[in-house]
Amino acid sequence: MADTIYALSSGAVPSGVAVIRVSGPRTREIVETLCGRLPSPRQAALCRLRDPDTGDTIDEALILYFEGPASFTGEDVAEFQCHGGRAVVSAMLGVLSSFDNCRPAEPGEFTRRAFDNGRMDLTEVEGLADLIAAETESQRKQAVRQMGGALGQLYEDWRKRLIHMRAMIEADFDFADEEDVPGSVADQVWAEAAELQLEISDHMIRSRSGERLRSGLQVVLMGAPNAGKSSLLNAIAGRDVAIVTAEAGTTRDVIEVHLDLGGYPLTLVDTAGLRKTEGVIEQEGIRRAEARGREADLILWAVEPDGIEKTDPNSGLPEDLRSNVPVWTVRTKADLVTPPKQDSSGTIKEIACSSKNAEGMEPLFSALTHFAEETISLSEAPLATRARHRHYLESCVAGLEVAVSSDHLPTELRAEDLRRAADALGRITGRIDVEDLLDVIFRDFCIGK
Repeated sequence: MADTIYALSSGAVPSGVAVIRVSGPRTREIVETLCGRLPSPRQAALCRLRDPDTGDTIDEALILYFEGPASFTGEDVAEFQCHGGRAVVSAMLGVLSSFDNCRPAEPGEFTRRAFDNGRMDLTEVEGLADLIAAETESQRKQAVRQMGGALGQLYEDWRKRLIHMRAMIEADFDFADEEDVPGSVADQVWAEAAELQLEISDHMIRSRSGERLRSGLQVVLMGAPNAGKSSLLNAIAGRDVAIVTAEAGTTRDVIEVHLDLGGYPLTLVDTAGLRKTEGVIEQEGIRRAEARGREADLILWAVEPDGIEKTDPNSGLPEDLRSNVPVWTVRTKADLVTPPKQDSSGTIKEIACSSKNAEGMEPLFSALTHFAEETISLSEAPLATRARHRHYLESCVAGLEVAVSSDHLPTELRAEDLRRAADALGRITGRIDVEDLLDVIFRDFCIGK
């Protein structure tokens, strides 16, 4: 018999209300013992909770009972909504531990049981984790869509199409000698496989915005020492995050600030000033700065007043960064520069701002918000959100590409490529061979979820 598990699901005490969740085969017995009766499933009941050994009242609480399999975990589940005092919670957890085969839950174990019992697939589990971790409105909306099962259903539909294609090939083998079977029933499979390959490839392109939305846009502040990067970071963050001094090279390491910019997540990164230096520590800071710049969605290149008259104010930026990452020149003294320049597409290439007050920062805030809106295009269609999804989608597309293009190979080998493509989709939802992934996925959940 599986253990019955319990946990405080509502966070740290003291609090107004503490929710203690129980799941497993002994849930019904526990509720009846503590309450003296079993409330009707899915109907809240006010009960006096008593210690089964002493008969003392522990608390008067609201009880919810969910009979499996129609519950979150697929097992019998109960929630005790007690008063959130430390003594009450401690007494309740102590009583629960006294039941045989009843133990505290591991992190994510309630959700793990929901997965094991077929109540959720892995994409829904990941959507739930993203919902708990969501910091902005756009992240919340995307997580809710994924948790609702739309992404998993899309991948499962694609997997079923691949299974149907393989079935048609098998039918071609089995009935090839039958006179009433006109032509080869497998001929149409390869056209369908090519169509599905394009469909999945298009989904992967659109999903880049979903991945950015989940992780947040990476905006890196770069420039020469004393160009005003740290002042900009503090002004955008609205607090003193980085040390600002007149001494060049104050920032030696990477400093990150996570922001909610108009509902879009953004990570703003301050870096060491770029210059030639003999200092080992500063050289390492510059190396890290350039590395973060290569991973950025946008580089803000800060230019100090002394650099305004230069023909190319971005001359200190490494060429590979200028070629591969969008770069905005940020003039740190708004009263000494010309108005922002724009190209024909409206993308800002140069912007003036002043970190002394909110009014001086407004042009930069507006530009960053517009950039986030353009880069992260919210869609009602389900999107892949994780590197794990992309890895298996790439494996699926690769299998389809080989199957479609290998018309010189025996059909049996091409059918094997279709099987590998279908298995890759199954691994995203957890239908196939994912035991090695489960501990990694569930260990990041909080206890009680």
